[in-house]
Amino acid sequence: MTAPSTDTEGPTTDQLPVAVIGAGPIGLAAAARLVERGIEPLVLEAGPTAAAAVREWGHVRLFSTWGEVTDPAAEKLLAPTGWTKPDAATYPSGGDWAERYLQPLADVLGDRVRYRTTVTGVSRTGRDRIVDADRESRPFVLHLTTADGQEERIFARAVIDASGTWTKPAPAGADGLPALGEKAAADRVTYRVPDLKAPAVRTRYAGKRTAVIGSGASAFTALATLADVAEDEPGTHAVWVLRRGISGATFGGGEADQLPARGALGLAAKAAVDHGYADAVTGFRTEAIERADDGRLILVGDDGRRLDPVDEVIVLTGFRPDLAFLSEIRLGLDERLQAPTALAPLIDPNVHSCGTVYPHGVNELSHPEEGVYLVGMKSYGRAPTFLAMTGYEQVRSITAALAGDQEAAERVELTLPETGVCGGAGLFDERESAEQSGGGCCAAPTTLQIGIGAPATISGGC
Repeated sequence: MTAPSTDTEGPTTDQLPVAVIGAGPIGLAAAARLVERGIEPLVLEAGPTAAAAVREWGHVRLFSTWGEVTDPAAEKLLAPTGWTKPDAATYPSGGDWAERYLQPLADVLGDRVRYRTTVTGVSRTGRDRIVDADRESRPFVLHLTTADGQEERIFARAVIDASGTWTKPAPAGADGLPALGEKAAADRVTYRVPDLKAPAVRTRYAGKRTAVIGSGASAFTALATLADVAEDEPGTHAVWVLRRGISGATFGGGEADQLPARGALGLAAKAAVDHGYADAVTGFRTEAIERADDGRLILVGDDGRRLDPVDEVIVLTGFRPDLAFLSEIRLGLDERLQAPTALAPLIDPNVHSCGTVYPHGVNELSHPEEGVYLVGMKSYGRAPTFLAMTGYEQVRSITAALAGDQEAAERVELTLPETGVCGGAGLFDERESAEQSGGGCCAAPTTLQIGIGAPATISGGC
């Protein structure tokens, strides 16, 4: 492996490695594709192991099968080690995905993967974002912080940012800002799907009243698992807080979903409501979280409604990309989604409540700063519609372009499953229209929407 230079007089730009930020599913797939193309990757992972973010939701079962969550180039890299692909028709948990595929892949890549290494900044060597002169000929410089707190810098010919969105969950506040009192209530608020099989976690929620804020697959998972606890633990009850009304689209595609486990997840959430384990509060936009005299929490809506006190709050309103360490890079991002400008129209949930989200590659993922790419969950910005197989196609296209194979870079090599989900996050967010029209836009559920949010789905932690 060519060692990354720490001196601007070192190797020429085309001799430098491609820096890959994040050793999750998409980052490791990018590294495997680069190796396949004869280009050296250097994977920088903040966590102590591969797929550190995935492991944090390891208790959640994916709604895609093993056949849909491994990358072909990675499989080729693993094959000489004796690795055997799990049964393609079975469903892994996040923990399975990490232990049986992602960590072995990182192990094969060897010292191309650096752990406990946090990227704190990316720029062009000797050029801040303002300077034009000789910019594109300069290698990228990445500032790093290591496990012992030391700072260093490395140089790269290109940067593939696959750091995901897991570290930036969205708040409970309906305006995108934390609700008043949300930070002060942190001891009773979580932004993750809890592992209710863990005894200590189960004790926190068993016999308690819990508010679940959110309308995606993660919220479905939380409702279904709380319902399971309620069957054995009297007094366990969920309050499902929705910003829109209940409609035929609320619970996803059901039996029409070509990802059957995803459809079943929505049906399980519906069953939790139907069987009385959860109550739905609709058209409620959280403005404040107040502390009751007994320490419990009261959710206050922007219309003045006050919900009965709850013991815990689970906020599952999505994730956001961390763009702070890319502040010296010239990115072209959509002002709403924070996704690449050319990609945003294809995935915008304000528009694509029904229709097709097309596979995409280097053309849609390029930025004004040539040689830098956001991939995986991060490329989707705030859109909750990502699948791992989409990310694998992204990095296949990008690595082909980096190798100079433009024909392969522009070729589409992916077919996506259909779902019965109709109704976008923005278009049908009005209280009245959601309740009166059913919140959908299709006569029959035949949309192809690439749907996930983080862990209740398939590819959080990319």
